[in-house]
Amino acid sequence: MKTQGLMSRYSNILVALVVVLCVFSASAQTAQQLFETGNSQYAQNNYEEAIKNYEQVLDAGYESAEVYYNLANANYKLNRIAPSVYNYEKALALKPNDKEIKNNLQFAQNMTVDAITPLPENTFKKWWNQLLNLFTLDGWALVTVVLIVLFTLSFLVYYFGSKTVLKRSFFTIAFVSLGLGLLSLTLAFQARSNEKNKRFAVVFSPEAEIKNAPNMGSEEVFVLHEGTKVRVIEEQGDWQLIRLADGQEGWIPKTYIKLL
Repeated sequence: MKTQGLMSRYSNILVALVVVLCVFSASAQTAQQLFETGNSQYAQNNYEEAIKNYEQVLDAGYESAEVYYNLANANYKLNRIAPSVYNYEKALALKPNDKEIKNNLQFAQNMTVDAITPLPENTFKKWWNQLLNLFTLDGWALVTVVLIVLFTLSFLVYYFGSKTVLKRSFFTIAFVSLGLGLLSLTLAFQARSNEKNKRFAVVFSPEAEIKNAPNMGSEEVFVLHEGTKVRVIEEQGDWQLIRLADGQEGWIPKTYIKLL
């Protein structure tokens, strides 16, 4: 009796797993079909329908640089500035080194009204940021693991090796991989800190008055228009404190922007 009960329990678990896998497979297939339908409609210049299909893919919980990129392209064709910039930014976050995404993002940003000149960076900071942007947080974590494994293997060969030339070569490899691994680990922590502390958003309101305090009766400090990217510093009720690339700060209603 106990054996039959145990077998029945395992059978139920197996059936449940099969059902879950079937549902997941069907859902993934549906998302792929929606994506392909969106591509077909885009090719036929039916951008509104293409947008609906791409958004359904995202609503189903599937996101990729390709979906965001195509969604941005469709909005760009309809001259919708804010959705174009927003979705190109989302695509670039998933593929930070994609030149095509960067170029199209630049085209979309050229449609924005606000001309904001970023604060100048010193040479070291500029190089550091360029190095940091080579990979995402996951990318730097993977590079760190690979380099630490390489260091470990090289050190073992050096330690147990018998030939002098071999020991020297692997000692050099171990030393270099350790140094690069520590640098990669530092960059991974920096990328993690950036993701945690830096929240960015895109202005979706056609025109937004930025205030010096989180209320409508406060003084206007400047005006922004749709498509402008801002950094969110603080939140207070229905307002968010934002900072521009040129250092200007002010409060904006949270309904006027969309977090990236």
